[in-house]
Amino acid sequence: MSKRLTVFLFLLPSLCGLVIFSIIPIGTSLYLSLTEWDVIGGPPRFHGLKNFWDIFANEEFLRVLSNTLYFIVLYIPLILAAALGVAILLNNKYPGVGLYRTIYYVPVLTSWVAAALLWKWLLNPKYGAVNALLGMVGITGPSWLHSKSWAMPGIVLASVWKDVGYFALIILAGLQGIDTTYYEAAEIDGANWFQKLVKITVPLVTPSLFFVAIISVINSFQLFPQVMVMTEGGPGGATQVFVERIYNYAFRYYKMGYAASYSWILFVFIFAATLIQLKLQKRWVHYES
Repeated sequence: MSKRLTVFLFLLPSLCGLVIFSIIPIGTSLYLSLTEWDVIGGPPRFHGLKNFWDIFANEEFLRVLSNTLYFIVLYIPLILAAALGVAILLNNKYPGVGLYRTIYYVPVLTSWVAAALLWKWLLNPKYGAVNALLGMVGITGPSWLHSKSWAMPGIVLASVWKDVGYFALIILAGLQGIDTTYYEAAEIDGANWFQKLVKITVPLVTPSLFFVAIISVINSFQLFPQVMVMTEGGPGGATQVFVERIYNYAFRYYKMGYAASYSWILFVFIFAATLIQLKLQKRWVHYES
């Protein structure tokens, strides 16, 4: 048996899985995006790019896109700042630091349904803990999930709480890879903690921050479980996002072709956002340490 045949036989199970569970579904989705199919009304009927034209011509698309971008604008700076702050905190050596690392990571292990239900209660305008805490300092809390202006910020808060432990762990690994001699030299030169943070820590941890930014943007475009559990796209469409629309058109309205078209539009946005980030990384990411 030749070496190439041996390699092929070992790769065959993985290749079969790739073809069956990835390539064929992707191809099927692309075909469905060019058809009209309501599942129960017969086979798909090919009608070209009509689904895409209908989506772009519908004012709903601009609302969905603006809601998604609004989430990204709020979420990305908060998750980067929170993850970096938690990572710096957990990078210190003090008694019980291992326990704190575990506590911060616990939300990552919980299901999104459970986390969303918890935050739905926390953000309740009458009985929620968030408004109760705001009331203790003399601030009247908003209606949160019942308000068009505050529903998306409420989802952002829940998302940051859920994700910060995971991204902090990634940044923590980057922090622990920094050579301590940089800090020792800075202390000899009289640098304070803020100067060391800005001039040493942040530049040398930018590869980890870049990875976190890439993953966070992709996850933001795929925003779904917290929206479905906490608001179901409301109030008044204020939290309608791409995956929520794909789910509703596919499994509530049975417009499979329309949903497939939405999914390919989402793919294009994610792909473009990732390319832009990869292009811009040369301006702020420092791989030398």
